[in-house]
Amino acid sequence: MLKYLYFILLFTISIASYGQELNFKVTVNADQIQTTDRGIFKDMERAFANFLNTRKWTNDSYGSQEKINCTLFLNITKMPSIGNFAANAQITAARPVYNSNYETVLLNFADREWEFEYIESLPLEYNDNTYIANLTSMLAFYAYIVLGMDYDSFSELGGNTYIQKALIVVNNAQAGNRSGWAALGSTRNRYALIENLNNPQMVDLRKNTYKYHRLALDTFDKDPDKSREIILETLRNIKKVWNIYPNSILMISFFDTKAAELVNIFSEGNLNVRREAYDLLIALDPKRNIYQKIISN
Repeated sequence: MLKYLYFILLFTISIASYGQELNFKVTVNADQIQTTDRGIFKDMERAFANFLNTRKWTNDSYGSQEKINCTLFLNITKMPSIGNFAANAQITAARPVYNSNYETVLLNFADREWEFEYIESLPLEYNDNTYIANLTSMLAFYAYIVLGMDYDSFSELGGNTYIQKALIVVNNAQAGNRSGWAALGSTRNRYALIENLNNPQMVDLRKNTYKYHRLALDTFDKDPDKSREIILETLRNIKKVWNIYPNSILMISFFDTKAAELVNIFSEGNLNVRREAYDLLIALDPKRNIYQKIISN
């Protein structure tokens, strides 16, 4: 009997190790909220992380070291009534760069329309095929966005399956008539993000995710100059999209995510490459002043 239980335990550990894909750290800041029940915010952190990290989002097997490191930071700004909340959310995701101890950020997205209902200890229910609650739809949406961008970084448009799943979440959420999902709402909301990711005229942004990460960053240790040339090519391609959609949320998100990294990449190497990168970056992302470091050395 003990031997039988031992094998059940091993089997359970194996499933847990090769199951879930995400490693979300959830932080809830509720300093602006006046309530005596502060425990609910810690309960939110546990419940949201559990929903994201223990659910199976793909059909692939992930080892524990392969999970995608992500963060969800919620700054709760309002509690109109018991169990109802409004917040700003910051979602980030990163993946390791081959042959290094460095993690590159894939997504750095601010969602300013995070409204939800939450009752402590109640289970979070979700179904891919229908809209149940705004909270779980938002969590699922970003789970699929993270997966889509991660898979895109390993093969060209490899995240299509998950981008389409995120689109289904958006379509289903129209039934809830909540902010952040509407086509006629903000140009920086969830609808705008998924529209950009599915826009044929913006597909080069997604294709460049593969070139940037797999063909350049993952080989940077072997040939830094060649990697810089590839990343410079991605910037030229991005410029073509920028010429059509200069203020798109996907474009803004790209530079929010990659600006500091691009400065580090192009602060060394061939001077002509650095100068072209600088010229492109100040044209594509003129509001940021950190690019001067590229040509100051």
